[in-house]
Amino acid sequence: MAEKVFEPASKVMSLPEGVDLDVEAGLKLAFGKVMHAMVDRATVREYETLVVLGAVAGVGLAAVMIGRALGARVVAAASTPEKLDVTRAHGAHDTIDYAREDLRERVKALTGGRGPDVIFDPVGGSLAEPAFRSIGWGGRYLVVGFAGGDIPALPLNLPLLKGASLVGVFWGEFARRDPAANARNLTRLAGWVADGTVRPLVSARYALADTPAALTALLERRVTGKVIVTP
Repeated sequence: MAEKVFEPASKVMSLPEGVDLDVEAGLKLAFGKVMHAMVDRATVREYETLVVLGAVAGVGLAAVMIGRALGARVVAAASTPEKLDVTRAHGAHDTIDYAREDLRERVKALTGGRGPDVIFDPVGGSLAEPAFRSIGWGGRYLVVGFAGGDIPALPLNLPLLKGASLVGVFWGEFARRDPAANARNLTRLAGWVADGTVRPLVSARYALADTPAALTALLERRVTGKVIVTP
């Protein structure tokens, strides 16, 4: 967190006209990662079913919005009814409250037993195995992060039995290795933000001196969308 930074031009993007600076500040990291996951790693297609775990935090809510923009049927999973209301307001077609519902059974019911085509998982932990067991034939399981704290260990017979793929998402390394492709993703994203297809949610703003409070909110998982520190 700083008042001034120095970066090479390849690591910045122009601000779309009409988009506030604080919205843009929260855009590149979360939404850039999701664009790479959805477009490059999972190649999400129109009418496919996408399940998003941890769907109300910054990366998860970005996945809901971008999945909807790509034409997928989006199923958002989160831990409270209030959080699920936020996901519906940003494009989720269906929701799962995994604090009160059996994740695997609910996914099965929502997909008519077929299972989803893509699962976006920034959570890991105890949700990973039941989520993977719910995936459809030939599905793609995006390993995005481990916000739940624990790195899960999946039985490797599951990808075999499902004909499914475990797909790693390492956006930072992708952006370093292929900056041109990353720039194309960000340009496409900027167009969606400019025309209102994607509406980033900034749920709280903090002064630079209050950075510890902002980080505490993140650590305690009290954040919906993005929080912004404004020097």
